[in-house]
Amino acid sequence: MDEKKILAKLREICLCLPKTSETTTFGHPTFQVGTKTFSVLETYKGELSICVKVGKSMQPVFLEDGRFYRTPYVGQHGWVSLRANTKLDWKEIGELLRGSYELVNTTKKRRR
Repeated sequence: MDEKKILAKLREICLCLPKTSETTTFGHPTFQVGTKTFSVLETYKGELSICVKVGKSMQPVFLEDGRFYRTPYVGQHGWVSLRANTKLDWKEIGELLRGSYELVNTTKKRRR
């Protein structure tokens, strides 16, 4: 699957979530809820990848799977990147995108 088709599928999934938008950051298509990024399609060291936030506690589980690697620059915050050069399971990717969306879309409760 080429980059244009992958981006079209990401748009289809990401932009149907409430209050989401697409922008470009550092030259990469970026999906946000409000002002918070929940997914990026990027090429890093020649490899196209879909980046999502899975949280620090779940990150090691994903990193055991060879399809994933720690996202450069934001990996320490619980991000992983899925290599897009393999057969992509769009049901799985949809779940990853929705999970990332939920992680970054949490609102902090006010202290009373």
